[in-house]
Formats: sequence, structure tokens, C-alpha cells
Amino acid sequence: MKIVIAPDSFKGSLSSILVADAIGQSFRKIIPGSEIIKMPMADGGEGTVECMVGATGGKIFREFATDPLGKVINAHFGVLGDEDTVIIEMASASGIILVPGEKRNPLYTTTYGTGELIRKVLEKGYKKIILGLGGSATTDGGAGAMQALGVKLLDSAGVNIKQGGVFLKDLEKIDTSEVNKNLQKAEITFMYDVENPLLGEKGAAKVYSPQKGASAKEVQILEENLTHFSRIIKRDIGKDISDIPGSGAAGGLGAGLSAICNSKFIPGIQLAIKVTGLKRHLKNADMIITGEGELNFQSMFGKVPAGVAKLAKEMKVPAICFAGNIERNSEKLYKDYFKKIICLVSSDISKEDAIKNASLILSSKAEEAALLFKKGVLFET
Repeated sequence: MKIVIAPDSFKGSLSSILVADAIGQSFRKIIPGSEIIKMPMADGGEGTVECMVGATGGKIFREFATDPLGKVINAHFGVLGDEDTVIIEMASASGIILVPGEKRNPLYTTTYGTGELIRKVLEKGYKKIILGLGGSATTDGGAGAMQALGVKLLDSAGVNIKQGGVFLKDLEKIDTSEVNKNLQKAEITFMYDVENPLLGEKGAAKVYSPQKGASAKEVQILEENLTHFSRIIKRDIGKDISDIPGSGAAGGLGAGLSAICNSKFIPGIQLAIKVTGLKRHLKNADMIITGEGELNFQSMFGKVPAGVAKLAKEMKVPAICFAGNIERNSEKLYKDYFKKIICLVSSDISKEDAIKNASLILSSKAEEAALLFKKGVLFET
């Protein structure tokens, strides 16, 4: 038996590496002679650096940076095995995990720290940067990161506006004369996990800012401010950032940055599949196992399980998925891709318990699946 395990993280409980380990150990226990290939995946959010660096034999480095609330923290970035390409996940400096629940409010959080990481990487001489857009605490359109890279976002008095999406309304003029010179020599690949644009009903503010603590009124404020921000960028820089697929990820971080650098947007899972060599490992596989913390409607648009399942279907390898939780009716979206979806949450296990005891429950569910697979009936139940 050849079994490939390629999951995303179960956010809030297990990294993609720990998910792969738990499933792999369970299958080895039940099917001792099987060939288990663990390929932890990521789509731009938390764990992206660890995934890409691990797959290529690279290294992880740490630097001080500003967190979403303005506090100095120890963040990280990676250099891939080619020793030429840097991978940064914005969640390391600007992630929602860095902000206590009671303090989460995208009106006031900033991407300044992510800009600092980019600046420090550029100062080290790197010119190829992959930036993971996911897991953000922000909806500032990348304004903070732009300021960290030397862009002046000026108000009517000629002073830099304050940090946070709420202050974008004060923007009157953009001055790029002091943008970091190394930025123009570099190319940034934005690795997004959702296809949403910056503005509109499917944009950064209306879809994602409520998840970061914004009220209905605050969502409207952020939408109006991002619209104003995009208009000023178009007027002063000459670039339209309003409707780029993927630019709504991470609170619009890629949208703002794309206006000041050489860049391109790529679905994160496609890049992860390429870098990890997943397609090569799927040859002659009997099954591939993927997963994530929650399967929902958005999972079909750029998330790890969908990307892995589509590749598996192309290569005629049966795929199953472990999910911490499944949003109601989401199973229907996957009937063409997965032979089976196994959920940690059940009538006997609450969502809270599943998060708290994810490793134990996942191992138990994986053992049950391995037994059914060994008997040849996994895909029949």
C-alpha cells in the first residue's frame, strides 16, 4: 500500500505536520507494511513557512517585527532549499492568532510588521519573495506594510495617516518617492487562499472583517475606506487594485502592495503542490488523505483540501478528507472529489471538545478509517 498524507493545519489545534503525523501513525499501526508519505500542505496561512521550508530542505530565521496592535514581537520567515527564495507568511507578524479575542478589531490592526519583514529580507539581498496571504487580523488594504516599505500615506496636513483600516478615510495623497529601492529589484509572489477581490460583496471587508471582530457598521466603514484607498492609489500611482482575484485575502494586503512592487497572485495550494512535488509522490499511490479544521463553502475556492482533491482526481487516486468540523450542506460540494469525508465533530463530540482533543480524536478516527481501508470497504461506507 502507498498512502500519501497531505493535510492543511487544523487551525486553533494542530499544525499540518501534527495532523499528518497523527494520521500517519494510525495507518502504520493498522497497516504496518504500508508506505506512508507525509506531505504537510499550506495555502498561505499559518504553517506555510514550515511547510515550504520543510519540503525543500530550507531554513527558518527570526526577526523582530510589529504585531497587529503595535507591539514588538519575534516573527519568522524562511529561505527555501534553493537558498534564493524567501517565504514569508503574513500571519507571523500580522496574524489574528497574535491578538487576544477581546482586542480583535480590524479598524485598528495593522500590517506594518509584515512590511518590516519584507524590508529586512530585501536588506539581506533577497530578490525572490513568496508572501503567504492568510490568517490575518487586519483589513487595512496593506497600508501598514506600504508605510513600512517607505510609502508616505499623507493626510490633508501632509502627515502620515495612523495605522488601521479606520484611518484610511484620512488619506489625501500618496508619496512613493522614498519607497525602499530594493523593492523595485525584487518580485513578490502573493500566495492566496481565497479568490476574493478587494472590494464589493465578496471583498475583504464584507466577507472577512466580521471574522476579525468587526460589527455590521464597522464592516461598512471598512468597505468605504478601502474604496477610498483604492481610488487614491489609482489616481496617484496609476494602478487599479479593486478587482484583482485574491487581492481580498489577508484584509487586502496584496492589493496595496501590488501597487508598489513587481508582483503576481497565485493560488496558494497550486504553489504548495509545485514546491512540495506532490504530483510526483501521487504516482502509483493507492490513496491520498487530506484535511483541514473546517470544511465550508469557501473551502472549494483555493483551500488545501480542494486543491489536493482536484489533483488526485486528475491522477485517478482516490481521496479522503478529515475535517474538524463540516458546515451544514458543505458535503454536497465535495461529492465529486472525495470518496469519504470524516468529521471529528459528531453527536457525541462537540466542536469545543474536538478542538481541545484534536490529536486524540483524529488518531482514533484515522485508525477506524485504516481498518476499513485494510478490509477494502472504506469507500463503501
